[in-house]
Amino acid sequence: MSKIYEPAEDSYLMSNILKREIPKLLEKNPNLKALEVGAGSGIQLEVLFSLGTKKANIFSSDIDKNAIAYCNLLGFHCINSDLFENIDGKYNVIIFNPPYLPEDLKEPRESKTATTGGKNGSEIINRFLKQAKNYLTREGKIFLITSSLTKRINWLDYQKKLLGCEKLFMEELCVWELI
Repeated sequence: MSKIYEPAEDSYLMSNILKREIPKLLEKNPNLKALEVGAGSGIQLEVLFSLGTKKANIFSSDIDKNAIAYCNLLGFHCINSDLFENIDGKYNVIIFNPPYLPEDLKEPRESKTATTGGKNGSEIINRFLKQAKNYLTREGKIFLITSSLTKRINWLDYQKKLLGCEKLFMEELCVWELI
């Protein structure tokens, strides 16, 4: 199997936030239905399952065929979808660790899909935010990672709450809860 997006600082930051937040949500709703857009290595899917989310209620998508195959090999339901293009239904939780970096013309083409969010870094995030409300239950929450290098995020009318940040060498990564 070819290379998939390996967990890095952003993945671990999201995992730690989910380990703190998902148990509270499961307490209120044991039948929590979760979707991860851009599942990559499946690390967040494994975190959801380890916290008690029923495997049948964990859904995921990616645009990378290797990531899809890998997540399905782990026993999770993962489909090919560009953001919400092939997604049906509504979810209590939507997780998105997007490509968030501004375009770097020197970056190899192979890694751009996983890291580059467009010229400002926000283009994919903004597309996601426009679409996500249609797939979120009324009491649902989105968990989204951003970088301090990402410019021009259009938060629309989401209420946002900062759940945690981590400073790295040249940027700060943050996880937001959006409702």
